[in-house]
Amino acid sequence: MKTDKFNYHLPEQLIAQYPSENRSDARLMVALESIQHEVFKDIGAHFCSGDLLVLNQTSVIPARLFGEKSTGGKIEILLERFLSDRQTLAQVGSSRTPKEGAQLIFSFAEENFVATVRGRKENFFILEWSSDPQALFANHGQIPLPPYMNRAPEKIDKERYETIYANPEKKESVAAPTAGMHFDEPLLGELKDQGVELGYVNLHVGAGTFQPVKTEDIEDHEIHKELVEVNASLINQIKKTKVRGGQVIAVGTTSVRALETACQNDPAPFMGETDLFIYPGYKFKVVDQMITNFHLPKSSLLMLVAAFIGYERMINLYETAIKEEYRFLSYGDAMLLKNHEI
Repeated sequence: MKTDKFNYHLPEQLIAQYPSENRSDARLMVALESIQHEVFKDIGAHFCSGDLLVLNQTSVIPARLFGEKSTGGKIEILLERFLSDRQTLAQVGSSRTPKEGAQLIFSFAEENFVATVRGRKENFFILEWSSDPQALFANHGQIPLPPYMNRAPEKIDKERYETIYANPEKKESVAAPTAGMHFDEPLLGELKDQGVELGYVNLHVGAGTFQPVKTEDIEDHEIHKELVEVNASLINQIKKTKVRGGQVIAVGTTSVRALETACQNDPAPFMGETDLFIYPGYKFKVVDQMITNFHLPKSSLLMLVAAFIGYERMINLYETAIKEEYRFLSYGDAMLLKNHEI
């Protein structure tokens, strides 16, 4: 299937630069059967007692640092993941690509931190640090707002570029699982009161989530790898939900990818990297409904949505969203979708 089939014109004014005033005040396009235009806080009207809502509990690292080469020249680091106590995998933005052995210097409060380039892994650099990089990013890193937000992070982003249920012990993502940012405590409380069960996965979102598919045919694209944790408790919740006839509702494409990775054969706990690429033709194993934001043209996330609801349906929904001026991308509005095979 040609990648160009997933291109569309996204008007710049529809790219949300800031979140809605309140989390659950975002708009919601409900596309279970016919299209309905609603508000996210009312999403519970489409769930039933016995359904399982699966949330990605990962939290966001302050993953961006600014520094300079030892030879001069400014650089920007975007962390991908911690490899060990002293090594990280990261993107390096620079006017000239740093060579192996190059030293990158970061200065904060008259203290210097040095990272030495030790090699490359695909589009990322392996950096070895002079001191604990986890403490460095935690104390001095900047919130890694996506590249389509043309502004520096502000005070509001510290609270809102994160889900309310994020686990601080799982601070390993460089992008938020944004579909979950629409939930607030009152809404989750209402859902639990009506008998909707909550379950959690951890998929640590990597910077590759923002990379467009560049191959002519989508089948030739090498999908970015991400770390996934699906534990035995959630697998038991899934099995019980299916037995009682409930719906498994994944919050975000990250939750979909985690669940489908763990359920490729029989549902089973999974911990490790996933390179699962979901595009049209994929047969979903466990997810019945999905909550998701509106995604970038030519992105693997858009292809996942097309696989879930059907290509023509996806095109129709995006045309409708643009016509109705929904807000797109991370701080934008949401959709509630149904697996077209059901």
